[in-house]
Amino acid sequence: MTPTLAAIWRHPIKGHGRERLASVSLVQGETMPWDRTWAVLREGAEDPNGGWAVCNSFTRGAGSPRLMAITSQLDEATGNITLRHPDQPDLSFAPDGDTAAFLKWVTPLVAEGRPAPVAVTRAVQQGMTDTAFPSISLCSTASLRALSDQLGTDLSRDRFRANLWIDGFEPWQEFDLIGSTLQIGDTTLKVEMRNTRCRATEANPETGHRDAQTLRALKDTWGHIDFGVYAVVTTGGVLAEGDTVHVL
Repeated sequence: MTPTLAAIWRHPIKGHGRERLASVSLVQGETMPWDRTWAVLREGAEDPNGGWAVCNSFTRGAGSPRLMAITSQLDEATGNITLRHPDQPDLSFAPDGDTAAFLKWVTPLVAEGRPAPVAVTRAVQQGMTDTAFPSISLCSTASLRALSDQLGTDLSRDRFRANLWIDGFEPWQEFDLIGSTLQIGDTTLKVEMRNTRCRATEANPETGHRDAQTLRALKDTWGHIDFGVYAVVTTGGVLAEGDTVHVL
C-alpha cells in the first residue's frame, strides 16, 4: 500500500482546540502556519515575550483533560478564533486583543488544583510546539490501530494532536524513518526525533474525560511512551489530503 497523507491539523492556541485543513502551504524551516501561534500562560510562569518556552509554562491537557475537548476555527483574515466545547457556549475572540472573555470561558475547564490561566501569549520566533526547534508533528494511522487494539478500544486521532497523519505505513515504521526525508506534495520534511507523550493522550477528545491508559499500554507493550515523530520542513510547498508520501 502506497502511503498517503490522511489528514492535516493545526492547533492555533496550544492545548486549546484543533482545526482540520484540506491543504496547507509549508515554509522551509518553519512550523505550520497558525499552528500553536498562541499559548495560554499559567499562573506563576514567566511570559516568553514572543520566544519559545517549555510546555509546562502553559495550561494544557496533560493536567486539565477537559481542555482536550475544545475545537477551534480560525479566521486568518481577522485573526479571530471561535472555540467550542461540549460544556461551554461557543466563544469568538481575538487572541491578540482583549482576552478577558476567553480567560473567563476557559477557567472552569482547568482542573481543580492546577495553576489558573492568566494570559494569552503569542509566539513570534516559531510556533509554540513541544520542541525547541520549528517542528511539524507526524503520526501513523497504523500505529494508532496497533495501540487501539492493545487497549481494546477505537482511539481517536485527536488524542495525539498531530499536524499530519499518514496512512499506509507499517505500525511504528515512523520510528525507523528518523534521519530520512519524506516528500509529500511539493514539500519535503526531514524526520528528526520521536514524540514522547504525556497524559493528554489519556483524555477522550469528545468529552474531555480520561478514559484510556495510553501511556501504560505503550510502556507495558512496547517499552516506551512515544507516539509519532517530529520533522522539519526542508523544502517548502503545498501539501493536501490524499497526497502520496514518498520516503526519499
